[in-house]
Amino acid sequence: MVGIVIVSHSEKLAAGVVEIAKMMAPHAPLAAAGGLENGELGTSYNKISAAIDEVYSEDGVVVLMDMGSAVMTTEIVIEDKEDSKVRMLDCPLVEGAVLAAVESTGGISLEDLTIKIKESYNVRKFPE
Repeated sequence: MVGIVIVSHSEKLAAGVVEIAKMMAPHAPLAAAGGLENGELGTSYNKISAAIDEVYSEDGVVVLMDMGSAVMTTEIVIEDKEDSKVRMLDCPLVEGAVLAAVESTGGISLEDLTIKIKESYNVRKFPE
């Protein structure tokens, strides 16, 4: 299964997104990388790297981020890992995490998940 890492400036937010995704796909390989090591808001290279390692498999890993330095720090981590099986995906954090978790447990490939995740942009909470 493709592993999924949730990166946020907030430890609680990252853990909460993982919790919601696990509710929909309890066996999905998910890891949270939120906040700094001391619990303050921010992004941590070490937490992101460890989360990727935690859910890594030959199927690969996708990383979903909230914004700003979460994106920049994730880019640096991935560059340092020099692994083509780790991808950053641009999508709404919660909707994307749920979709990625469900699809991962269904056996989707890294390449197909990269394409499929774009559907999370069209998730409507109510009709217009």
